[in-house]
Amino acid sequence: METVCQVCMHHCRLKPGQLGICRARKNEDGKIRCENYGQVTSLNLDPIEKKPLHMFYPGSLILSVGSYGCNLRCPFCQNHEISMADKDGAESCCISPQELTERAQKYRPVGNIGVAFTYNEPLIGWEYVRDTAKLVHACGMKTVLVTNGSASLLVLEELLPCVDAMNIDLKGFGREYYRKLGGDLDTVKAFIARAAKDCHVELTTLIVPGENDGLQEMEEEAEWIASVNRDIPLHLTRFFPRYRMMDREATDVRRIYELKETAERYLPYVYAGNC
Repeated sequence: METVCQVCMHHCRLKPGQLGICRARKNEDGKIRCENYGQVTSLNLDPIEKKPLHMFYPGSLILSVGSYGCNLRCPFCQNHEISMADKDGAESCCISPQELTERAQKYRPVGNIGVAFTYNEPLIGWEYVRDTAKLVHACGMKTVLVTNGSASLLVLEELLPCVDAMNIDLKGFGREYYRKLGGDLDTVKAFIARAAKDCHVELTTLIVPGENDGLQEMEEEAEWIASVNRDIPLHLTRFFPRYRMMDREATDVRRIYELKETAERYLPYVYAGNC
């Protein structure tokens, strides 16, 4: 029988054996299961600023882990080799929550503060995030989530007790733009507003020429962020041609700084990235 996945706004109705839009959640005998649980495609020790997080343990390192799959379809994705793949399209190895926690502890002497779930969309495999994060917390280390925020509040509530910081992609502030990416602006806004109450949150907007680079849109975005919490840091990052958007020029650096100036009317912590 068909079963509805409740993880994100797509609410995929899946027949037995069928995968969802994310390519990672599957109907197995009437239950939705996470097929990419523990399947690791990427593992690196990164500077915390790379997430990017500028106001959470600056200068530290964090063990960063990714799997495969995503519930959006951004044509500019820099990690499309894994985010647009299923289990057969991405090379991976199985790393249990316990093993990943042990690896994080191993790197403590060189400045590692914990584990970041990143690279693909971690919330499509939120059960692995939860199970690992609890173990990481138990040994006194930190957990970070780098996410598109396109998930249900039920999933968020499961994770908030064991996640210390998030960088959430706010792709833009237009509903039509979000629809083009396969997402929903209101879902992300609700996610950000709830996360910011109990977690350190920073936001990132990738500025794509001709798509979300209007000054009025940035003013609306910054004003809304300030209504949630004016101390939320906002990262405005420069687009470079990637994946299915090789026909666009990189974002003009001057435009990034114009948008930064606009956002700073409402927010004290605005950072220009990739400039």
